[in-house]
Amino acid sequence: MRIMCQVAMVMNLDKCIGCHTCSVTCKQAWTNRAGTEYVWFNNVETRPGQGYPRRYEDQEKWKGGWKLNKRGRLQLKAGNRLTTLLGIFASPIQPELDDYYQPWTYDYQTLIDAPLGDDFPVARPKSLITGKDMKIEWSANWDDDLGGAMTHGHEDPIVAKLRDEANLEIKYAYEQTFMFHLPRICEHCLNPSCMASCPSGAIYKRSEDGIVLVDQDRCRGWRKCVTGCPYKKVYFNHRTGKAEKCTFCYPRLEVGLPTVCAETCVGRLRYIGVVLYDADAVNAAASVENDQDLYQAQLDLLLDPNDPAIIRAAREADIPEDWMEAARRSPIYALAKEFKVALPLHPEYRTMPMVWYIPPLSPVVDMLSRQGHDAEDAGVLFGALDALRIPSEYLAELFTAGDVAEVDRVLQTLAGMRSYMRGVTLGQGGDEAIAESIGLTGNEIQRLYRLLAIAKYNERYVIPKAHWEQAHDLEELGCSVDYEGAEDAYGSGVFGEMSGKPVPVAVETFLALKERATTEVAPSAESLGHRVNLLNWDGTGSPITHDGDHK
Repeated sequence: MRIMCQVAMVMNLDKCIGCHTCSVTCKQAWTNRAGTEYVWFNNVETRPGQGYPRRYEDQEKWKGGWKLNKRGRLQLKAGNRLTTLLGIFASPIQPELDDYYQPWTYDYQTLIDAPLGDDFPVARPKSLITGKDMKIEWSANWDDDLGGAMTHGHEDPIVAKLRDEANLEIKYAYEQTFMFHLPRICEHCLNPSCMASCPSGAIYKRSEDGIVLVDQDRCRGWRKCVTGCPYKKVYFNHRTGKAEKCTFCYPRLEVGLPTVCAETCVGRLRYIGVVLYDADAVNAAASVENDQDLYQAQLDLLLDPNDPAIIRAAREADIPEDWMEAARRSPIYALAKEFKVALPLHPEYRTMPMVWYIPPLSPVVDMLSRQGHDAEDAGVLFGALDALRIPSEYLAELFTAGDVAEVDRVLQTLAGMRSYMRGVTLGQGGDEAIAESIGLTGNEIQRLYRLLAIAKYNERYVIPKAHWEQAHDLEELGCSVDYEGAEDAYGSGVFGEMSGKPVPVAVETFLALKERATTEVAPSAESLGHRVNLLNWDGTGSPITHDGDHK
């Protein structure tokens, strides 16, 4: 047994309102540089929907994640090492820019300078890649903007699979009535296929906390990691020729702060904590034959931090005592292992993802309320869960490799908690029969309710600080957002013209605004970084394209 620590996250989908605050704050903190215009380390998808990038879950096309070969051993779905080596100079099995979307801004100067006339001027969309006029056809939140499944629901890979296996008319009725939001970040998997796909070994998993990072110095831009990641959460920066991905905000975690997306979440739906796992058992857990057994196999990897044998083994592995204490107080362990209400996203990819999700119960409750029922009554709510089989099928395809029974168990647990706490809130006392029906005691239900409904800051985020003796090991020279100076910004690099290290947008903005404030003339194209970007354009002058031409 080799015990290691893993920082993990749980998201309660019942609380997500699709406001995208997490996406915006993450974008501003981590991906506001040149070459990352289309990159969203955190995005919020409307389900049913195509996801971001479009149809990323179609692994028959994208070949992400792992599969079992004829000998029952794990093998990358994109091919073995020889296949990867032979195709190292070509990476055709990955989404194109249009599958993500081509980022754009608007030519607002036309509105400002347009002469008087009968026609109302418009601000044409301009591509942030080419600087030319473009037609907007897709974006990261397109499903949400168009109302979700009514427009693009039939293109959702999961809906397509369910529709092929059941009655078409029923599925269409389902698609028109069911919707929820799904926030996504890098899963920081225990068995990351992106890391195994990288020919240069640039992607690595930190032994201190399990965070998966990209060493920018070693990355050679082969883009095999983009193909290997089944969640498509590794991105290619076309300006630097490097791969980039979610860093789980490790500089914040090292000082005990939650990630930016969790800190700014309006619904307080994210939980962060430490879990212990057996690193020697990961390969065997990911190699179980039946896809539906992968969820339980992943649960079995998580070790009980209160077990004396585990405590002794952790001490032998030099795991600090404060990390052990954090593991005992971890909301992740409680929600995923103790109460078993948090589920992994697509366990059939065999990457052992460590971002867990509590499936939404709200669509069921909302439907009962609209029909005039008491949605919190145990008899009504349990009956509705049993009748609404189609949403369970969809959630099962997302979280349990199609095992509907597991999803129904989680939904029944959540429904039982609601009904039990209804009696407590009304002063009638909790009905122990309800607690017994879901396999919990009244005290356990109240503990689960506190964690899901009224948990305080230090209960949702149990993050131990990094130790000074680990400082050298935690140095990340390949951080994807480091910045040492603007002297060689946008210069030539080994990949040709403009492949040099870019200046972050925040620095561009500061320099451009400084020049505007200290001169009487419009700033030069060089000071704006040759970019069409509202962050460094205040309406004075003209938008600038990449080649410096004025439009």
